Amino acid sequence: MGIWFEGSITALITPMKQDGSLDIPIFEKFVDWQIQEGTSVLAPVGTTGESPTLSHNEHKKIVEVAVKVANGRVPILAGAGSNSTSEAIEMVKFAKKIGATAALVVTPYYNKPTQDGLYRHYMAIIEATEFPIYIYNIPGRSVIDMSVETMVKLAENPYIVGVKDATANLVRPIQVRRNVKKDFNQLSGEDGTAISFLAAGGHGCISVTANIAPKLCAEMQQAWKDGHIANAIALQDRLSILHDALFIESNPGPVKYAASVLGLAGETCRLPLAPIMQSTRIKVKEALTQIGLLG
Repeated sequence: MGIWFEGSITALITPMKQDGSLDIPIFEKFVDWQIQEGTSVLAPVGTTGESPTLSHNEHKKIVEVAVKVANGRVPILAGAGSNSTSEAIEMVKFAKKIGATAALVVTPYYNKPTQDGLYRHYMAIIEATEFPIYIYNIPGRSVIDMSVETMVKLAENPYIVGVKDATANLVRPIQVRRNVKKDFNQLSGEDGTAISFLAAGGHGCISVTANIAPKLCAEMQQAWKDGHIANAIALQDRLSILHDALFIESNPGPVKYAASVLGLAGETCRLPLAPIMQSTRIKVKEALTQIGLLG
């Protein structure tokens, strides 16, 4: 399909005003800043973008704005998943229509489909859209873990081009690489294992931390690619302080707070995500200070 992503890919937050409505002007500035800071791909309206609580129209608006502001400077990996196959098809069709590069489609949550159900879900999307798809495998949130066997079977289709692997299982990328009979784009969905995932044969990281430290995340990925392993590990260790703070509470609460501290966007999340605790705020600020982003 000619689709291949590497480096630091930001799982974009969705900025909101205090009343919970979308803050489009801030989002436009944020997208442009991300590109200037070296982010290689933008991934709007995933879990970090609060896709579960956006309306369909809001979801589409965010993808549309990301595509428009990027204006071809970087690819757009549009979040387009749902636990309803028909809804996922609708979102993928829109991503294709609006000019996104590919769609990120999560394994259906709550329904608990079988492996055969997962296979049929993705094949139905492909047959209806003929658009490049990245499988988003995140059993910690969706409960379902796509097996290597199912992924291998899906990868036989040319429209299944890669995976966002948020299993934190570092054997998985090795197993997938060994068994998929084509170049298959493997991206980590776990900030803390970004370098380890590259060492296991991965190609990049879809990052939460890159929302507020895009330049550092991009430099870390580039250092690894250039063979500057010690530099990459040093950046990993520095960023790990921030990773730890940003996942004390459910994402994206802490990262949105960090963005507000840095003047990038407001901290508002939609219910059922509550404002983060004071103790978490202190730790996030400490981490920002410690790695040199604040103070």
